[in-house]
Amino acid sequence: MLHPTVDFTEYMRPGVRVHLAGIGGVSMCPLAEVLHGMGLTVQGSDMNESVTVQHLRSLGIPVAIGHSAENLGQCDVVVRTAAIKDDNPEIAGAITRGIPVYERAQAWGAIMREYRNALCISGTHGKTTTTSMATHIFMAAGADPTVMIGGTLPLLHHAGYRVGKGETIILESCEYCDSFLNFFPTVAVILNVAADHLDYFADLKAIERSFRAFAELVPPTGCVIANRDDPGARETLASYPGRILWFSLFDRTADCYADNVAFFDGLPTFDVVIRGKVYAHVSLQVGGKHNIANALAAACSAYVLGVGGKAVEEGLGVFQGAGRRFERKGTYRGADVYDDYAHHPDELHALLTMARQLPYERIVCAFQPHTYSRTKALFDRFVEELRLPDVTVLAEIYAARERNEFGISSRDLAAQIPGAVYCPTLDRVTETLAGIVRAGDLVLTVGAGDIYRAGERLVASEQK
Repeated sequence: MLHPTVDFTEYMRPGVRVHLAGIGGVSMCPLAEVLHGMGLTVQGSDMNESVTVQHLRSLGIPVAIGHSAENLGQCDVVVRTAAIKDDNPEIAGAITRGIPVYERAQAWGAIMREYRNALCISGTHGKTTTTSMATHIFMAAGADPTVMIGGTLPLLHHAGYRVGKGETIILESCEYCDSFLNFFPTVAVILNVAADHLDYFADLKAIERSFRAFAELVPPTGCVIANRDDPGARETLASYPGRILWFSLFDRTADCYADNVAFFDGLPTFDVVIRGKVYAHVSLQVGGKHNIANALAAACSAYVLGVGGKAVEEGLGVFQGAGRRFERKGTYRGADVYDDYAHHPDELHALLTMARQLPYERIVCAFQPHTYSRTKALFDRFVEELRLPDVTVLAEIYAARERNEFGISSRDLAAQIPGAVYCPTLDRVTETLAGIVRAGDLVLTVGAGDIYRAGERLVASEQK
């Protein structure tokens, strides 16, 4: 049964056997743990052996490697990741046998109902960092939250999730395919609303409608936290009848703003002012004005859920970034090598302008565009932002879920960027960087694909 009409909540009871297809995924593994803890009989499959798979097995959850209809056994219900399509043998097998198949987001949405506080953090960009910041704050407050992040976090032992016993669940909430519309937030954060995922959404208006629908999921007793500095967020929430707590870097009429902002070695310190009173004094260990905005959003989340300002100060004071968010990889010939997940022009702008504030002689950026549709739709914006580094190296486009039906290549971007170097392979990216980099440079590998491997190889080559 591909589109079951029964709410997944009906299956959240002891003894029900649930099969998770793609169980080793970043949001599937914590889902498996939560369901296991509720007394369900959990099993699953994944394409590869991994540390995550080993962890699940240590909990008594059987995991098969490879996908086969035989893996279903006598399961009552199937949950799949977004990456698993209808022609997958397990999904096809479930449909043949009349076993209901749910999306991952539907299961998480059902689980949210079990928590008093469901903090859902959305936005075209900044979700992972803000969710990670909120995790730091709620951990500092001793709230013992359950967390699901679309990346890794050192605080969580370099995992992207934790299963707590407190009353709060914190989830990164993605708009792609309207996934977050399966959630039940009591607090919904909207960081920004911009044109992206145009392989699914028709245009910006469609994206704004999706975010508006997300905000309307919040009950009257809940709250939407939104960025007043972002035009898309303002348009999305125009005439919204519910409770909104607006934050801003620049507008002192907002409910929350940053005051007394100062930078020391590129790192910001500021007061979080909410409704006219200083709530917390924050010193961040991550740079950039965009991270001040992310911190304000996380602080507002804590505020509306009754967390004291001291936990905000402590949590944000030790936050040093999430995995693949300006993550230090090492050095190469006197240059520092960092990696970042930025894959939208707005994210590139935030990253590169932040990097300009740091004490480096040159910025060398190796960028790998993510998906053909995004590159085509935002081509001029990518060209604009990729002219900011001193040296730009372009890897070929990372296809992800797409085929190149657009006739586009990173070579087209390189042709519009003075001095840019086009590299058809990651090996060529690494070789090019090795020939360009000099002491005093900041080397950035940037993109949502596997561009990070080029930086890792560069660093490893010096350690041999």
